[in-house]
Amino acid sequence: MSSSLDLGRMAGIDTKFVLFFLALEYGRGVYALSLEGIVMGITMLMVLVLPYFLPSRHEMPTFSNWLVYRGITAVIGVAAGIFLGQTAGVVLPESAASMPMTFLILASMVSCFIQFYGLMKLRQAN
Repeated sequence: MSSSLDLGRMAGIDTKFVLFFLALEYGRGVYALSLEGIVMGITMLMVLVLPYFLPSRHEMPTFSNWLVYRGITAVIGVAAGIFLGQTAGVVLPESAASMPMTFLILASMVSCFIQFYGLMKLRQAN
């Protein structure tokens, strides 16, 4: 019996939002050669690659396709973050500068809940 909300099919979608908002925050206010930039870059690489290895019930794409699509998401996030960093306070209100981190925290919490649900869900033994 399947539920109306099948979280097994959403593998990668929740972590893609986390990756996007992390890239947005990275592009908004991090210098690549600072310690903070290096740590956030390593974290982005981990969020880019490691969710591929999470258990899921549906067929996963090949690893190269996974990296390409998620890499595009990260590049778009960094570009949007650079744009947000340059326009916050000029075109957008100053409070818009803190929105990527707020959405990153919310997306991370939702992703954790979905991943824990997938790991803890009872399945019938074959």
